[in-house]
Amino acid sequence: MNREELNDFFEGMSEEQAHRKILEIVGSYCDRYHNTQASEPYREGDRIPYAARVYDREEMVNLVDSALEFWLTMGRYTDEFERGLAGYLGVSFADVVNSGSSANLLAFMALTSHQLGDRAIRRGDEIITVAAGFPTTVTPALNFGAVPVFVDVKLPEYNIDESRLEAALSDRTKAVMAAHTLGNPFNLEAVKRFCDRHGLWLIEDNCDALGSRYYIDGQWKMTGTVGDIGTSSFYPPHHMTMGEGGAVYTDDPVLQRLLLSVRDWGRDCVCKSGQDNRCGHRFDGQYGELPAGYDHKYVYSTFGYNFGITDMQSAVGCAQLRKFPDFAERRKQNWSFLKDALEPVSDRILLPKAEANSDPSWFGFCMTLEEGIDRTKAIRYIEDHGVQTRLLFAGNLIKHPCFDAIRNDGVSYRVSGDLKNTDIITERTFWVGVYPGMTEDRLAYMAKVIGEAVKAQ
Repeated sequence: MNREELNDFFEGMSEEQAHRKILEIVGSYCDRYHNTQASEPYREGDRIPYAARVYDREEMVNLVDSALEFWLTMGRYTDEFERGLAGYLGVSFADVVNSGSSANLLAFMALTSHQLGDRAIRRGDEIITVAAGFPTTVTPALNFGAVPVFVDVKLPEYNIDESRLEAALSDRTKAVMAAHTLGNPFNLEAVKRFCDRHGLWLIEDNCDALGSRYYIDGQWKMTGTVGDIGTSSFYPPHHMTMGEGGAVYTDDPVLQRLLLSVRDWGRDCVCKSGQDNRCGHRFDGQYGELPAGYDHKYVYSTFGYNFGITDMQSAVGCAQLRKFPDFAERRKQNWSFLKDALEPVSDRILLPKAEANSDPSWFGFCMTLEEGIDRTKAIRYIEDHGVQTRLLFAGNLIKHPCFDAIRNDGVSYRVSGDLKNTDIITERTFWVGVYPGMTEDRLAYMAKVIGEAVKAQ
């Protein structure tokens, strides 16, 4: 339509009526032109990605609804999403950020605040973690000047080996920060008990495990909610998507206040965007060495960033969150299908195992090839036959070029014990997807191709 035809189309409509009409058209557009994969028959050899967005008209209508409002920054959809996510997780506070990596940085930096007194993480303090994971679980500590202490992981759970925690402890240890690998919860009971015994913070990188549960203290709890702070990512391959986005969550009101401050430029004020003088004391406080009555909206109590998100992203998240329980169930079903289908080649592949007392919402299906099987040959065969694969992120992170400048300085990090299993992962592990858009014929084909790849060697 040209401009004149559009004017004629909207003639006689109120703004509200025009808004509703646009959303009706958007919904119909999505129904007609998007999400055709599930309805098309699978043909052997068609590309099977490890992850993909799963959405329908609800996400697209929400997105356009927010765009038409043109609020742009965090607004009503963000409020709705934060309430919904906190309710789903069973926590008091959930706050959105612009990515899972920012969520990890935010969680870590909140614990460096002087307001935490002797428990604050300071430069030179140690953070127990693993090298077999994603780098942005470790980067915040390195950038701040804290010292990551790397311990090995367990196979075939691919999570932090809790039996190595005591040996990694020192008088400088302040926290444990680790991820639930590919949706599989680490041993939260043992790790939480260790942290409580020694007065340590526990940050759960929950970016790959949203919807996973762990049985602890006589009840099922969502991963990310057992420790002091949990983090999530809503990047497209993850359990749900906003395109970009993430979240931090906690039950501790002091930590939540710090998290918000670090997220929002480091400011002390808790007013939302567009809101002024919520507390009624905007101009009558005394802060630091500032003049009395300094505008509270421009008082900074922490060193912060701008990790905000747009309301359009939150609008997509609201629709995704309503679908999420089904997403998690389908991931579990797809993982179980692959586990059964690959059992005949379990002599060639070490198949994954759920942590005891856990109910994982799987992000992927992880496999470690038996010694003597060439991983590069295997995954090339699998990829050449249309199945997308991924390595287990960094493998052994300290072997990457980003560690070249600090690898032997004896100061920036340390390794406790050996990293035998981490090195095995670096050499022989890969994974494939179990996202909710998978169908049984696709899963069966994936298992067939993987079996062929390992039997050929």
